[in-house]
Amino acid sequence: MLLRTNASSIRPVDGHLGALAGERVFCSEFRYGRGTEVFGEGEETEYVYQIISGAVRTYKLLSDGRRQINSFHLPDDMFGLENGATHRFTAEAVVETKVRITKRRSLLQTMQSREAGASSFLSLVTRNLQHAENHMLLLGRKTALERVAAFLLEIDERLGYPEVLVLPMSRRDIADYLGLTLETVSRAFSILRDEKMLQFDGSTQRRIALTDRRRLGDLNV
Repeated sequence: MLLRTNASSIRPVDGHLGALAGERVFCSEFRYGRGTEVFGEGEETEYVYQIISGAVRTYKLLSDGRRQINSFHLPDDMFGLENGATHRFTAEAVVETKVRITKRRSLLQTMQSREAGASSFLSLVTRNLQHAENHMLLLGRKTALERVAAFLLEIDERLGYPEVLVLPMSRRDIADYLGLTLETVSRAFSILRDEKMLQFDGSTQRRIALTDRRRLGDLNV
């Protein structure tokens, strides 16, 4: 379910959208229910999105029916600003998610008129390229245990090193992101728990305390 919660001319001072625009742009706020598609692969890149709360996954369905998740977008992250006229991936809300949306053309025009906007845009593109390179390395050269450890450290860093890491995504999502089976991901989590590198907080096992970040990091070298 998609709900429009607000539409106004605002100064988007929080996160990457504010850094890119640097002045007043017209934004709308929408709420997407869990599992709701934000945009589909092949659709026109008309809008740019910034997450206020919740999480979004971008993915591609392979020819054999498998799903490959390209990225998880978390609060303050921007997505949908692609190099091309159409989206290369499908975007879908992982949990109930609130996003800020602005016209791609309007944002690009604003950025072109401001030196700071161009610099911020280059920084955003560079981060996206680094993420793509790291993801390729993760899929191609690391063991299953190393992939899960690297994933936990990535999310931990992006969420600001909380005492308890609350994962919005499921084990299936993690498996499709890491190129592993659900059973392999669950086994890796159990090994890390038994080795006292993490502990679960609650019955859902989506609340995780990373009890030994140094050893997790050693696995990720």
